[in-house]
Amino acid sequence: MTQPIYAIGDVHGQLRRMNWVLDLIEKDGGKDAKIVFVGDYTDRGPDSKGVLDQLVEAKEAGRNWTFLLGNHDEMFSMFMQSPPQHDAHLPTELYWLHQRLGGDTTMASYGVVSEPKKRLSVTHGEALETIPQTHVDFLKSLELSHTHDDLFFCHAGIRPEVPLADQIKHDLIWIRQEFHDYTDLHPKLIVHGHTPVEQATHYGNRVNIDSGAGYGKELTATVFEDGRIWKLTDQGRVELTAN
Repeated sequence: MTQPIYAIGDVHGQLRRMNWVLDLIEKDGGKDAKIVFVGDYTDRGPDSKGVLDQLVEAKEAGRNWTFLLGNHDEMFSMFMQSPPQHDAHLPTELYWLHQRLGGDTTMASYGVVSEPKKRLSVTHGEALETIPQTHVDFLKSLELSHTHDDLFFCHAGIRPEVPLADQIKHDLIWIRQEFHDYTDLHPKLIVHGHTPVEQATHYGNRVNIDSGAGYGKELTATVFEDGRIWKLTDQGRVELTAN
């Protein structure tokens, strides 16, 4: 029997929901449970600062947790550079502080007000003065992927038919359609978030665990053990089977 490994979907500043699923995991697997977070810790939700406070503390304490990089984490990290950087993947009309992406709510959680007519240089300067360096360092330290037995964890997905060892950052944190449309088996079962679904779904070659916490919906915790997958609930494990 293999040791279980747990995974948590996109948190998006939802501190209360994150603590709820962490409690579910502790009840199921104990305080030393191995947990993989698939990224997107900030933006849209009300308490991105609180989420990063807690995750930084857990990392410093040596918890058995793995933190992966999401596209929103990358945008936040790029903004904190001097001068602030912009992800070229975004449409020209969008930028991280736009309310559609939620960087404005992240700044607000630190007490930095971001308004459309406020100069970017001013907001950036306030962010540099206010946001703890430990948070910036945490964002820089995030891993691109994690492999565990026959599982491959990443934020968005992989480029089909490209070896797992050759996957590039852009695809791991941004890919969607090419990955979603591919129905053949991958070298390992891909566990990811990035694209919200109504509930965690097993597609046969991938498992999407982003259940829309960034839009005020559920945050999902899953457990993988002996080739089987469960979603954790207040009532215990609910098995996920392939569609």
